[in-house]
Amino acid sequence: MDFLTATTFIKEHLLAIIAIVITIVLLYHYIIEKEHGVKLSKKYRDSIFEAQSKIFLNATQYLISGDKDLAIKEFLNAVDLNRETLDTYFALGGLFRSNGEIDKAISIHRSLIARENISEASRLKALKELAVDFDKGGFIDKAIETYKDVLKINRDQYEVIQSLCRIYEDIGEWDLAYNYRIMLSKVGHENQSETISHILVEKAKLHFENKDFKSCSEDLDDAFRFAPSVSAKILKLKLFIVQNQMEDAKSLLIELIKEHPMYASFIFISLDEKSAKVDDDEFNGRLEVLRKYFLNYDDWSKENSPSIILSQVRLLKAESRTKDAYDLLSRWMENNPTGGDVLKVEYIKLLIDVQKEQEALVQTKTLLSSLNNTLTRHFCSQCGYDSDAIFWRCPQCHNWETIQFRWKV
Repeated sequence: MDFLTATTFIKEHLLAIIAIVITIVLLYHYIIEKEHGVKLSKKYRDSIFEAQSKIFLNATQYLISGDKDLAIKEFLNAVDLNRETLDTYFALGGLFRSNGEIDKAISIHRSLIARENISEASRLKALKELAVDFDKGGFIDKAIETYKDVLKINRDQYEVIQSLCRIYEDIGEWDLAYNYRIMLSKVGHENQSETISHILVEKAKLHFENKDFKSCSEDLDDAFRFAPSVSAKILKLKLFIVQNQMEDAKSLLIELIKEHPMYASFIFISLDEKSAKVDDDEFNGRLEVLRKYFLNYDDWSKENSPSIILSQVRLLKAESRTKDAYDLLSRWMENNPTGGDVLKVEYIKLLIDVQKEQEALVQTKTLLSSLNNTLTRHFCSQCGYDSDAIFWRCPQCHNWETIQFRWKV
């Protein structure tokens, strides 16, 4: 069973797994109590064990069937039967949280933290669970404070640091996001370089919007030291345009497109998303120079770069150079008759624009038999999130640079 299959299995059977683990833990606690001679008669201990076994069997069945409310009721019965079994409280708090009853989960975990007769390990666990309660309930400030309280006790808490990274990235606190990503790279085994690069790019964007180009350049240099991400290169390209370093901009554009030809159209869309504080006339004039340079650059294999052709066609159309766009795409289609659906649609549009309606009709009939319609331009390669908007960090799974492109028809 590979990792993905195992992950899917765990997600689908999470409640049942939780129930089984809880039952095993409680059986373990019962055996430990029995071996250490709890001051109860054998008959009384056996009766408690029998009652608990019945309760947890019922709770397990309810969890497997997906009935959280009845499972919670059974766990409450277990608490009434034996108030010293902490795992019952943890199980109950987790169930309340998963059932959306955040206030009850918070109350349970706070009561555990306030106990005097529990171990430091159990107190730390309760504090972590309380932080998750606040996090899931949307109490961001309290979640941050509680996660930090956990780290004051034990700094090697990977999941806690990861949660703080996510929160600070969600709210755009990029300095703190950077600090905790550095901390995460020291605690965990996963390489955080690419993510840290993206965070530094987000910091650089804020400087760019405030026309602090020196700080923007410094953050970008740091980003490149961690990883030469596409987002870093696009912002660097934009910075070159603003600072009128057009030769550097041309070199970087060609380097970027040769490395990532599928980003060709995406690059110019991103460059158009300039800050309101940037001089529009000067920026647009320089961007037009870069567009023309791209359109006239022939030192790459167009046969193997449909994305480049598509980008050139759309730029030519935007400049009302319909005949040039038709000539370019027509030559490409002759050499690549099985090109993608989007290029075929662009070709049909151009045939209509140059008044070749009959040929457009023939091409349309051929296309309709195999057309694969798509709804969005972009999607996340990790979780499948769909969006027309550009995103470097997926809003759904929070992974960085997982954006993939559909050629929208």
